[in-house]
Amino acid sequence: MLKKINAHCHIYPEAIAERAVQGISDFYGIKIDLNGQTDDLIKDGSKVGVVHYLVHSVATKPAQVRTINEFIASEVNKHPGVFTGFGTLHPDSETLEDDFKYLLSLGLKGVKIHPDFQFFSLEEDRAIRLGELVREAGLPILTHCGDFRYKLSNPDQLKVFLEKLPGLTVIGAHLGGWSVWSDVEEKIAGKYDMYVDCSSCFKFMEKDDAVRLIRKFGADKVLWGTDYPTWDHVSEMKLFDELGLTEEERKKILYSNAAALLGIEG
Repeated sequence: MLKKINAHCHIYPEAIAERAVQGISDFYGIKIDLNGQTDDLIKDGSKVGVVHYLVHSVATKPAQVRTINEFIASEVNKHPGVFTGFGTLHPDSETLEDDFKYLLSLGLKGVKIHPDFQFFSLEEDRAIRLGELVREAGLPILTHCGDFRYKLSNPDQLKVFLEKLPGLTVIGAHLGGWSVWSDVEEKIAGKYDMYVDCSSCFKFMEKDDAVRLIRKFGADKVLWGTDYPTWDHVSEMKLFDELGLTEEERKKILYSNAAALLGIEG
């Protein structure tokens, strides 16, 4: 069995996990069976051979930033060699620079943002300011991308973010634009030096469209992920297997791309 890295996982403290998972369920109108907690993530991932996880959470209010980052860092420390943690920032924080310095002091290896949950557009000055901080530190930023219901993180907004922040390592979640992949293919794929993950995609796309988009970005720029706890590992791996990618493409997407990007040895 190939080693795998799950490059898109949300985790929550036990005290709020049920509420957080219900919030995701309500936002996307789906039923979620996984509980959003660390042990559940590892147990589910072991079913398909996942050996490492990129974990994060999102602050929907500036006041949540510090406690979320402390939680992610603590879980990374409890699971050495198993978790890489990305912290959260909120563009409306009055202490954004200090928040980022603290994130760095915790040893977190990147930043996750979610414009649709945090109510900002990727093309706004406050998004660019946040991106500049991350770029100056040489860290990657993982951003939620796409939703036909909104125009906060769709290709038009993502284009501006990428063009105003050359040199920033950007990971565009959901193949660069959940539910608006035709716009991604037209405006983004193959045109910018960026990574994408393929979480929460294959249930909603035709196989041929998914393969074409992966190859347009380049298989060396795609990371596999499940968007845990939204989807379970077994069903997501089945959908990935059914794409019919080459063995070289599979190895890159399932493990080696993320390993190189995140500095994972072995």
